Amino acid sequence: MNYDAALDAALNRLHEEGRYRTFIDIERRRGQFPHAVWKKPDGSEQDITVWCGNDYLGMGQHPVVLEAMHKALEDTGAGSGGTRNISGTTVYHKELEAELSDLHQKEAALLFTSAYIANDATLSTLPKLFPGLIIYSDALNHASMIEGVRRNGGAKRIFRHNDVAHLRELLEADDPAVPKVIAFESIYSMDGDFGPIEEICDLADEFGALTYLDEVHAVGMYGPRGAGVAERDNLMHRIDIINGTLGKAFGVHGGYIAASEKMCDAVRSYAPGFIFTTSLPPVVAAGAAASVRHLKTDQALRDLHQERAKVLKLRLKGMGLPIIDHGSHIVPVMVGDPVHTKKISDMLLSDYGIYVQPINFPTVPRGTERLRFTPSPVHDPKMLDGLVRAMDALWNHCALNRAEMSA
Repeated sequence: MNYDAALDAALNRLHEEGRYRTFIDIERRRGQFPHAVWKKPDGSEQDITVWCGNDYLGMGQHPVVLEAMHKALEDTGAGSGGTRNISGTTVYHKELEAELSDLHQKEAALLFTSAYIANDATLSTLPKLFPGLIIYSDALNHASMIEGVRRNGGAKRIFRHNDVAHLRELLEADDPAVPKVIAFESIYSMDGDFGPIEEICDLADEFGALTYLDEVHAVGMYGPRGAGVAERDNLMHRIDIINGTLGKAFGVHGGYIAASEKMCDAVRSYAPGFIFTTSLPPVVAAGAAASVRHLKTDQALRDLHQERAKVLKLRLKGMGLPIIDHGSHIVPVMVGDPVHTKKISDMLLSDYGIYVQPINFPTVPRGTERLRFTPSPVHDPKMLDGLVRAMDALWNHCALNRAEMSA
């Protein structure tokens, strides 16, 4: 076989469809986020404003976080030195797990190297703990959840997105005695819509199922202490396993689950994705713990975040741009074509110093390509004005009417 030719063909397909992904090299600079520097291929530099990052609250630059990381670095050095089972469990890991279990009001929490690994490892391990388990998974669950469900070797049922009636039909069709878990998200990151947490919990109670909730795009930002949408809606006690990330609103790195002591102990003991992976560096765990601890009391930052998102959505709507607004902090502007999406993204970057990455298939379905803006508390009104003016100019410049843009 000509392997190079096969690789060329695979890459050429992406280019022909207009969805080949390019990454720009940026340098975040301390104390200046969301400003950054774009390191161009020709060696030159351009100042830019990042509008698509997942550091939703700017905590990656917060003095409390940086101070904790500096101290841990001076005290312990760089890496953890091993897996959690072999020399890689430190006081910093235990402190962070304690902060997370307290945040979600669960008996325990378990750290992973990312929320992707936490989802994959946990969902693929549950059938080992509950033989015969059936996992009911929302059709728009994150790729990490899909991968975990796919790899577990057990039975699975996919219910239509946020369709509790369809979920009920699937539950009713299965043996009542079989163990079950319903896996879903609190906020779906591409459209910014909310999962029907209470209705799903009601079905779980009725059919004797466990609940598995991904709060990745909600932790830090929703609820009186930043525990997520389930906390905001007073439903945390009805969720058996909560998945979260430390790399978005908490501004650092890593992922976790929060659950009962027995559940975390069992996953810890059986999940290869936990057992055989070097643990988070202590400096990362220290920074994450400081961020979680701080955001438990910083409601003002959460309020400002919601205000910024609301203002941006209102102004883009006022211009007639086709945005999706489900009331969350995520602001998707629908383009509907990968070539046009990339063109607008490129012009925003080169002409206006605004960085927003195109979102194409397979992240979203074909025909729903978009620009996904994530305003933060540190995007001030002047930056917002600049973004709105740029979008207004480029939308008209590209000569794409609204129907074509949203097709």
